[in-house]
Amino acid sequence: MLITRTPVRISFVGGGTDQPEFYREHGGAVVSGAINKYFYTVLTGREDDVVQVISSDLKVMEELQRIRVEAYEGDLRIPMAVMKHLGLQRGVNLFLASEIPPGTGLGSSAAVCVNVIRALWEMEGRPHSKYQLAEEAFHVAREILGAPVGKQDEYASAFGGINEILFTGEGVHVEPLPLDDERIDALERRILLFFTGSQRDSYAILAEQRRKSEERDPRVLASLTGLMGLVAEARETLVQADLDRFGEILDEGWRLKKRISGSITCATIDQAYDEARRRGALGGKLAGAGGGGFLMLVVRDGARDEVRAAMVSGGFKEMSFHFDLHGSRVVYNDPFFDSNGRGGTRWRFVGEA
Repeated sequence: MLITRTPVRISFVGGGTDQPEFYREHGGAVVSGAINKYFYTVLTGREDDVVQVISSDLKVMEELQRIRVEAYEGDLRIPMAVMKHLGLQRGVNLFLASEIPPGTGLGSSAAVCVNVIRALWEMEGRPHSKYQLAEEAFHVAREILGAPVGKQDEYASAFGGINEILFTGEGVHVEPLPLDDERIDALERRILLFFTGSQRDSYAILAEQRRKSEERDPRVLASLTGLMGLVAEARETLVQADLDRFGEILDEGWRLKKRISGSITCATIDQAYDEARRRGALGGKLAGAGGGGFLMLVVRDGARDEVRAAMVSGGFKEMSFHFDLHGSRVVYNDPFFDSNGRGGTRWRFVGEA
């Protein structure tokens, strides 16, 4: 039995500049942080040639012959695409579970892809770097599944931590921010995450952005260039623990982000954001491409309770979190325990004599 877990992320500034249509010509940069909300994969081998995949989040189970993975088009297309791409040569059981629902703007699709690849590579004993893991997951999403995504989510999930990530036509560079525990704790105290109550399909927004970047839409290019221009200062404010200015940068970035597409926000979210600003939030944004999901706010020192009360009274649900500093990891690996065999007799369960 093999268990892997991979974190999702919150994107602070620069989102959208990680799409190849933009960064290949203009360069791209983001600052983001992985958080301790995880996607889990439990993998066991089989003695036959069957692939069984169960998703507790989607409440879906598929069981098919391994060779039929090639033609799969259902709800479990991400793990099936991974197995197709990697050329799986044996039967396996995959159980998938997440601490957050899909479509919430926290990069869950990338976390799924990174995590399943990590599990299958670990099963095969394949050595790899975090860069290889992120690039492989991006290839599956972009080239096999045809998703109009950028690269930051895969890198944030694979690496963990709080990073500045730079994108060019030559490659990607991940620069961890030199933050000690005291500064990370301070940042966590100043950030609030609220579920807006709406899940969304970000692909339509991302596809629109990709098309407009390819068409060199001046409004979109100006917004993305402005977002990239905020990244270096955002990085320095975090390093220097100037969290008031960091919150103001997020507000500037959110205003630029909303110019990319009319689908990024809505009246309900705008009203909640404005009320939070009146109560002591310095800035914030939707955590992903937009349209719904989680609203992230950076609050003034001492304003946390007042902002929280305003958001909760407006029907938003808070989600507590800490930053994850490790990225995708194997949390259990015992080749002698296999749910398709008798290895379970080696375990001693709680309560047994």
